[in-house]
Formats: sequence, C-alpha cells, structure tokens
Amino acid sequence: MKQLSILLAAGSLTLFACSKDDNNGGNPNEDFNTVKTTVLADFAVKTGLPGYSNLKDKATTLNNAITALNSSATDANLSAAQAAWRDMRSTWEQCEGYLFGPVEDDNYDPNMDTWPVDYVQMDSLLASSNALQLTDIENLSTLSLRGYHPIEYVLWGKDGKRTAASITARQKQYITSLSLDLKNICTALYTSWAPEGGNYASKVQTAGSGSSVFAKKQEAYIAIVDGLIGICDEVGSGKMKEPFDAQDPQIVESPFSGNSAIDFKNNITGAYNVYTCKFLGNEGTGLNKLVAMKNISLDNEIQQKFQAAITSFNSITVPYEQAILTQKVQCQNTMNAINDLKATLEEKLRPFIITNITD
Repeated sequence: MKQLSILLAAGSLTLFACSKDDNNGGNPNEDFNTVKTTVLADFAVKTGLPGYSNLKDKATTLNNAITALNSSATDANLSAAQAAWRDMRSTWEQCEGYLFGPVEDDNYDPNMDTWPVDYVQMDSLLASSNALQLTDIENLSTLSLRGYHPIEYVLWGKDGKRTAASITARQKQYITSLSLDLKNICTALYTSWAPEGGNYASKVQTAGSGSSVFAKKQEAYIAIVDGLIGICDEVGSGKMKEPFDAQDPQIVESPFSGNSAIDFKNNITGAYNVYTCKFLGNEGTGLNKLVAMKNISLDNEIQQKFQAAITSFNSITVPYEQAILTQKVQCQNTMNAINDLKATLEEKLRPFIITNITD
C-alpha cells in the first residue's frame, strides 16, 4: 500500500512437498539445511503464488460486478459490487504481508492502493469532459485516482450511504474502467510470479542455488522477514497512528466502506500466514518450524505476539474512522500490540535469520 501525502520475475516452477507444522520443533532428526530450503519453496507455492492467484480471480469478480452495475443500476447490483470489493480487499490486504519483488519493483502496489482519495482532483476529473476509458485511467498522473479507493468512494459515497440511483453515468463509466485497470494490474502481478510468466516464485525457491534475484538463501529470508516487519510498521505506525494522532477520520485508509479495521487485521493475518506458510487451505513448512528447530521459545514468543495483535482488533467494535474518536484506548492497545510484534520480529527474528542462515 502506498499512502498519498495528505498535508497539503523465466524458468519452470518446481513444486516441493510440504509438511504441516506441529508447533513443537518438529522431528529432531530432520536436517535444518533441508528445512530451510523447503521453507522458501513452500512460501513460493503455498502462500505467495496462491495469494496472487486468488487476488487475480477476485479482481475479475469485482470487474464483472461493476460491469453489471453499469448495465443495470439496481441496489442489488450495487450490493453485489460492494461485497466483491470487500472480498477482494481481504485477499489484497493479506498479500501485503509480502510486499517485495514485482509488487514493489514494478509499482503494482501504488498503482492500485494509493490513499486517501483526492476529492478535489476526482471531482474535477468527473466534472470534466476528459475521456474515462481504460487507457485514460492507465495514464492518470495522480495515483490516488486509480485503484481500490476511488472505486470505494463511488460505491459507498462519502457518507457511506450510496444508493444505486444516485450513481451518475460518468461515475459508472469511471469505476468500470477502474475495475478493468485493477483486474489487469492483478493479472500482471500474478503472471510475474507464475511459471508461464516472470516466474518470480522460482527465483525465491532457487535462492542460493542459481536464482537471478537472491544469490544467497539468507537474502531471500531477509526479504521475507523485512516484509513482515514492514507491514507491522505500516499498520502500527502509519495506517492506524496517523489518523489517530490527527483525530481525522478523512485520512483513514478505507473510510467510505468502513472497512479499515478489517483491512488492518487482514494485514497482520497476512503476515502471520507468511510466518506459518498458510493461505486459504494451503499449508506448508513455514518460518515457524525453522525457528522452532533452533529456538522454540522464540517461535512461541512470535506466535503469541501475532495472536495478541490479531485478537486485539476484536475490541474495536466500530469502524476505525469512528473508533479513533470514541474507542481511543482500544485503538492504542492494538497499535501497542502490533508495535510489540514488530519489535520482536526486528530485534529477534531478523538476527536469528542472519545468524542461522549463513549459506
């Protein structure tokens, strides 16, 4: 996710067998070097690639729902489009648990998830006679006018009370092109990881043994761990803290749909998915097993802090843009839990990787 300032990867993919983590350090006879290879392989094909595949599929569903709304502006079609938007956000926010590689290098993230919406420029665009076809959207210089959040704004309205009849023809044209643009971005992102495309998944799998990206396994591990640290920092010190400190609901990430707290929880859930190598029924050998083989108390600490951070969101019972005003203690407790998790990842997990992955 990229925030707009508001102060005005070829080859074939080899599938590796996965084993379920038993949370007790595993078989003491297992070889650490074997497991550290399996962790990278399983992350690539059990979490990374499936996440982007699911995102691509959900982007197609959203585009279809918005196309249907454009054809027939009924409240039922509006509700279906809103549900598709929320469903896609759930996957995307979890995929933000591994924001490295093509998603960052090729600017897929900022092209679809820059926020908050610039109301002035969006209103100006909609009031103009400028064409709003796909190519026009792709050429927009203001990134916050592309992606999830202008779609959210049109689907819910500024007050969250949108009716289908109130969506203008120009707004419908705009979000139809936006959703097609989003579908194309997510398809390109998936292809960058897939065997038939850039095959970035294989570059992760072959780290330290021929990868064109990661000369050493340690480099791949550090990229993964830095992704975990990064998303914790982004949520705890950015997405949540900035509007909380400013007491400004307008700069919350997803204010129109009231989806922000769900977004944030999915970010931390996505990071936990990476640590344990799980995603939508896929389960492999995760970092947790590798850590437990050398330091089970550290694995226990990390898992407990992940659970504490994720569970803390349950105390925020209203949309985040309201919670920063009415549930300040609960918001602060959640930020504290996320920052505590981040500190453990940064001060203990990252040094563990540097010490133990030395190939």
